[in-house]
Amino acid sequence: MECTIRWQPTIGMAFSAETGSGHILTMDGPPDGGGRNLAPRPMETVLAGTGGCTAYDVVMILKRGRHDIRGCDVKLTADRASTDPKVFTKINMHFVVTGVNLPEAAVQRAIQMSHEKYCSASIMLAKTAEITTSFEIVAA
Repeated sequence: MECTIRWQPTIGMAFSAETGSGHILTMDGPPDGGGRNLAPRPMETVLAGTGGCTAYDVVMILKRGRHDIRGCDVKLTADRASTDPKVFTKINMHFVVTGVNLPEAAVQRAIQMSHEKYCSASIMLAKTAEITTSFEIVAA
């Protein structure tokens, strides 16, 4: 896996990231840090990537279990250390899983498997952050 980050000096403190798969992501800082608030902060992209990683796992696990999943949203809330390095110290992931006759035990197991075995991003962040999860099931 690779990624190339390029500073965009004409835009202040904006950076573009070109991923190994050929996609481009833009990041920016707040005005008080020299940015123009035109894109997510780098640490927001870390949090978003973690949410995407775990949501992907949960959907795949439930689909492989032949469950009729129709949607999966994850709301992440995080606290960071107040001093440098300002690592994440607490992260809560709240899943809203939509489907037909989804068993609570299957959803809970999928989230647990992602958190403990498959989601590289959350497992990595768990080295500095206390990660908690919650979920609700919505009938489709």
